[in-house]
Amino acid sequence: MLQNLNIEDILFLDIETVPLAPEYTELTEKWQQLWERKMQFQIDSGQHAQELYERAGIYAEFGKIVCISAGYVVQKMGEPFFRVKSFYDDDEKKLIQNFFNALDGFSRAGKRRLCAHNGQEFDFPYISRRALVNNLNLPKVLDIAGAKPWEVKDVLIDTLQLWKFGDYKHYTSLSLLCELFNIPTPKDDIDGSQVAKVYWEENDIDRIVKYCEKDTMAVANLLLKYKGDKIIPFENLESV
Repeated sequence: MLQNLNIEDILFLDIETVPLAPEYTELTEKWQQLWERKMQFQIDSGQHAQELYERAGIYAEFGKIVCISAGYVVQKMGEPFFRVKSFYDDDEKKLIQNFFNALDGFSRAGKRRLCAHNGQEFDFPYISRRALVNNLNLPKVLDIAGAKPWEVKDVLIDTLQLWKFGDYKHYTSLSLLCELFNIPTPKDDIDGSQVAKVYWEENDIDRIVKYCEKDTMAVANLLLKYKGDKIIPFENLESV
C-alpha cells in the first residue's frame, strides 16, 4: 500500500485547539456541570474537575480550533519542497470556512487525500464536529459520519494507524516517531501542552501557527520515511 501512495497527491494536515474559555471559572454554571460529568471518571480522589480544564481543548464539545495548517510536497529542480498554508482566526467559523474553501481548490488540483497523525481519532472528526457546531456544510472528504475505517482509508491517511500494524492498544506520539526515524524536529518552539497558554495568556497566534506548520511537515516526513524515501529538510519549508 505505502509504495503505491503518490506523496504529491496528499494534503497533510495538523490542527491546534484550545479550551473554549480561558479559565474554568468563566464557564456558565451549566457548562461547568457538563465538564464535571465529562471528567467524573478521570479525576482522582479529592481532585476537582476544574483542575483538569486545561485538557478541554482536546474535546470538540469543550474546545475550538485556532489553527489548521495544510501542506503538500512539490518538486523544484528535482528537489522536494514542502509548501504549507495556515488558516487561523479568533472567529472559528471563519477559520473553518476558509479552510473548506481552500480544500475545494486543493481537491481540484488533484490532492484528494488527507493525511494527519492520529487524524482518524482527532484531526478529522474534530474539524467535522466543530464545522457542524458552526453550522457549516462538510466537504465530501470529511462527510464520513457512520463510515467504517476501511471505507475511508484510501482518502483519509493516518500515520499513527499505519504504525500500529493492527496493534490498537497503544498511542505513539508524532515526536516519538520522529525521534525513532531520525527526522529532525525544531527544539525552539512550543509543544502541544502549551498552545492554550500561548493563545489565551500570551495572545501569540503567530507562534502557534509556526508550531502547527512544522508539525504538518513532520507528518509528511514521517510518511516519506514509511515509504523509504528521503525526507524534506527544514530549509525547504515554504509558507504561503
